[in-house]
Amino acid sequence: MEDRIQKIYFPMTETAFYILLSLQTPRYGYLIMQYVEEMTHGRIQLGAGTLYGSLSKMQKDGLIDIIKIENKRKIYQTTNLGNQLLLMEKSRITELYKNLERIED
Repeated sequence: MEDRIQKIYFPMTETAFYILLSLQTPRYGYLIMQYVEEMTHGRIQLGAGTLYGSLSKMQKDGLIDIIKIENKRKIYQTTNLGNQLLLMEKSRITELYKNLERIED
């Protein structure tokens, strides 16, 4: 993995995390927004500008690809690089959680 990509995306913002997580299944923009809102119980509502800016950057960086276009909708999915970064973030979050368990109530 390129150091530049790792420095940009690791640790991940919640926006990047949820976009990559949602694109484990092919989706177009509006479906990504809906999925993220559902997963976070409304806590995160991606605006169109934020979403499409992030999708464009992630595509240029090789984290996602457009896998097809249907009715003018671009359908995206994560690449191997995107999946690697998501797994790195999962490990980081797991470590944080385990260390947080050390705090006594």
